[in-house]
Amino acid sequence: MAHDVWVRGPIGLDAASRVTRPGCRTVLAVVPTVTAGTRLVELLSLLERDLRVQVMFTVPHSTDRWAGVEEYVRAQHGLLLPWEQAVAHRFDLVLAASHRNLDQVRGPLMLVEHGIGSVRPRRFSRKAGGATVETTGLDRELITFRGRVLPAVLGLATESEVDVLRERCPEAVPAAVVAGDLCLDGMRAGIGRRERYRRALGVGSRRLVVLSSTWFTDSAFGRVPRMYEAIVNALPKDRYAVAAVLHPNIWAVHGRRQVTAWLDGCRGLRVLPPEQGWQATMIAADWVIGDHGSTTGYAAAMGKPVTLASLPDGRPRAGSVADIVRARTKLLAADQPIEEQEEAAVTAAPRLAAEVLPVVSARIDCSAGILRSAMYQLLKLPEPAAPAYPPLPAMPQPLPGWDA
Repeated sequence: MAHDVWVRGPIGLDAASRVTRPGCRTVLAVVPTVTAGTRLVELLSLLERDLRVQVMFTVPHSTDRWAGVEEYVRAQHGLLLPWEQAVAHRFDLVLAASHRNLDQVRGPLMLVEHGIGSVRPRRFSRKAGGATVETTGLDRELITFRGRVLPAVLGLATESEVDVLRERCPEAVPAAVVAGDLCLDGMRAGIGRRERYRRALGVGSRRLVVLSSTWFTDSAFGRVPRMYEAIVNALPKDRYAVAAVLHPNIWAVHGRRQVTAWLDGCRGLRVLPPEQGWQATMIAADWVIGDHGSTTGYAAAMGKPVTLASLPDGRPRAGSVADIVRARTKLLAADQPIEEQEEAAVTAAPRLAAEVLPVVSARIDCSAGILRSAMYQLLKLPEPAAPAYPPLPAMPQPLPGWDA
């Protein structure tokens, strides 16, 4: 995109001369990463069909950015505004799932998390070096700017996160709304589509093993990259199918060509693209081998058997989803029969789900209604009469090029 050329869209001084639907409330989705974008697309599904609402997207510009973000937004076919144009306009509602660049946008802001919870499983920031003070997504420096609380609504998953907010940034407590987890609710709503998801993955009657990895050097893909080929080769292909779900930042940092080249020896591995499909793949799964990332946590909350492929640097934050998963699951052992390890994970799954679920969400199956109500209050519009439902996970479409 030529950043000095503005889009002839539905905003601006002369917008009335070109719009077809006049008088719409304007909604801006701020998308600095693909991960944030996927969460915002879920959120937008709650209001974008309203004839009174016009949704737009923008990708923040700074000294650096994640590769592939503009391509992701364009693939959603949303109206993409140049950042310089977006920050020059005031919107009726701004939606964000990341803390980046929020001091520059104008309009009442709703901020939600892009993974499991606002109290991240990692005790210290990756950028903190030898830090000794724990960090959270609710720290004052992230949600305020020059003494001003940035979000008008701060969507949280549980009351315990409100307690953390009260400790870390008490002036933001009035903005907090305990809304549960929209992603989890969508996955729960999609359970009835499990067989359709399995057909899309070409699983048949076989058991589906999903290899899940977050990003950074202490992730499963960072620590045990040869696991993918080893698992595919170790499991009988007539009884097992294997899929891989990698964090979007892995693809953004290393590039799609490089990531697929690294996995090229894994014949039969179904590799999910970073844009969509991981939720449906987790619903389709019979066993998840993962790490401390959100996808593994969601799998545990859904009652899936989980085995850990790797452990993060340092112990996860006490009481976090990652901490519970670590305590209630076993580490994958190369010297033990793999099918026995699956049986152990199956046995542990019910207790794991019972402990993880309330940490992921305190408003099970209610998130869509709570979040939609909050958005319409900020828009100063009466809420639609029809009930709000979470979006169902999209059909999984593995990348082509691997022999099933």
